[in-house]
Amino acid sequence: MFLTRTISGIVLVILAFGAIWAGDWVLLLTIYAVSVIGFLELTRAMGVNQKGKAPNAYEIVGLIGITVYDVLLYLYGTGMGLLTDGPHQLTITGAAAAAFMCLMVLILTLLCLMAVYVLTFPKTKCDVPVRTFFACIYAPVMLSFIWLIREWHGGFYLVWLVFISSWISDTCAYLVGRTFGKHKLAPVLSPKKSIEGSAGGILGAALAGFLYGFLLQKTNTLELPCQALYFALIGGVGSVLSQIGDLAASGIKRDHDIKDYGKLIPGHGGIMDRFDSVIVTAPLIYFLGILLLS
Repeated sequence: MFLTRTISGIVLVILAFGAIWAGDWVLLLTIYAVSVIGFLELTRAMGVNQKGKAPNAYEIVGLIGITVYDVLLYLYGTGMGLLTDGPHQLTITGAAAAAFMCLMVLILTLLCLMAVYVLTFPKTKCDVPVRTFFACIYAPVMLSFIWLIREWHGGFYLVWLVFISSWISDTCAYLVGRTFGKHKLAPVLSPKKSIEGSAGGILGAALAGFLYGFLLQKTNTLELPCQALYFALIGGVGSVLSQIGDLAASGIKRDHDIKDYGKLIPGHGGIMDRFDSVIVTAPLIYFLGILLLS
């Protein structure tokens, strides 16, 4: 099991590196594919539809909304980029226009889900469109921030902060928790997680962020103020949120009595099992980047 998990993890890192290296439409298409799978895993887990069945009306509306959102993001999303036109510049007008277009898609998606509920009443309960809309936001919208960060000037280097705050944090938390863990962090929600492991994840991500920022600073790869310290701060804060995302995803599984969201990734489970921490970290890195690095 450990060997399978390790090999799958290495393959994921290679695929992620390739997609991020390519950037542009290649990365966004990759994120779109991951988002669609994550969306369907979540809707099936929360009872919008049953596993193994073709997408129902709610899921079809959600998939259309996700597709239109990503198309508009590609057409207008560069306006939401930090450092797009050069060092320390943010196009507020472009960001507002892009955000408006994406917001309209989400609102229209919600209205269409409400229409499906009205047309199918009373076959489905009122919480079904709510669950579907949540699934539209949770993976597809939040993961799209990875592409937005990659589109920044120097985004190829900055986007790795997302994975430092999530995957590096997960690894450090696991190693420290397994070695020193004695006090349970969330005994009912996730019995294996410890306070010591959580602290190790935060410190590990902060240290990794500092070293990464220091290396980029020494090689003059990026010219950002207080780079190493800001990267350490982003890594530590990102680790806190990534652990919340991990526990929240575990809570959804426990609420619906399932072990894994899927079986796509050997040793890990589904997309939602592997990307649960990345999903919540990506938006945080985007907004922290605007606050600290602009």
